[in-house]
Amino acid sequence: MLWVGVALLALVSAGCSNSNTSGSAAYDAAPPQAAQNNAAPQEKQGQGNTPAAVQPVQQQERQLVRTATVDLRSDDVLKAIGEVKNRAQAAGGFAGQENSTKERGTVTVRVPSAELDNLVKNLDGQVGEVTRSEVRSEDVTDQLVDVEARIATQKASVERLRVLFERAGTTAEIAQIESELTKRQSELESMQRRSESLKGKVALATLTVQVSTVPIAPPAPVEAGFGSAFLAGWHAVVTVFKAITVGVGALLPFVLVLGVPAAAVIYVLRRRKRVTRTNEAA
Repeated sequence: MLWVGVALLALVSAGCSNSNTSGSAAYDAAPPQAAQNNAAPQEKQGQGNTPAAVQPVQQQERQLVRTATVDLRSDDVLKAIGEVKNRAQAAGGFAGQENSTKERGTVTVRVPSAELDNLVKNLDGQVGEVTRSEVRSEDVTDQLVDVEARIATQKASVERLRVLFERAGTTAEIAQIESELTKRQSELESMQRRSESLKGKVALATLTVQVSTVPIAPPAPVEAGFGSAFLAGWHAVVTVFKAITVGVGALLPFVLVLGVPAAAVIYVLRRRKRVTRTNEAA
């Protein structure tokens, strides 16, 4: 029995080795097209593992609200302000608030955001001497995306309520749905106005130009420290004390007009009460 088992094990081993050899030989003898087909899944799998960083990524255009402030020195303030307004209109914008005298003036204009840098650059030397220039940008992309998403959701909600309004059968249902529909329609219009306002600020930048015959002093830098904090606190105390003094001064006439007669009446009543008690005791 031992020798029979050994013989059977040898036959099984030989059969397995022959099958492996035949499989390898068949793969080697296969035509190139078959070899390419066998390799294709591996290549596709390799392509699937390609890092995402290699693939191009589209970046969303950022929505920026741009504002600028420019200080100009010019011998003719009114002429300089007029030139600023003309340049803003030539760039496709318009003039806003204006406040000017012969010595000092301020004008605010709205221009396309793409033209802001060129307009600020051309002011120096052509309109006056630029003593200070500041340009700021605020990213409102997330706000616009959020508002647009809310608008889409609110529109869908309004449409659903309109369908329910058409299917309402009783007067109570009609009144309830109409009230809710009016409320949501008002919220939708508010969101749309918010979106239009943001888009308007993005499309048109705000430029404020201050013109003076003498150089305008730049704003003093704020120094952080114990001394500045103490001065700020002291100014706050003085402001509060002045407010209290003004309040007392405003109330004093009422006290004199109404308080003195009231005190006199109370004194007379108490004196009469004391006299009555004395007489009763006697």
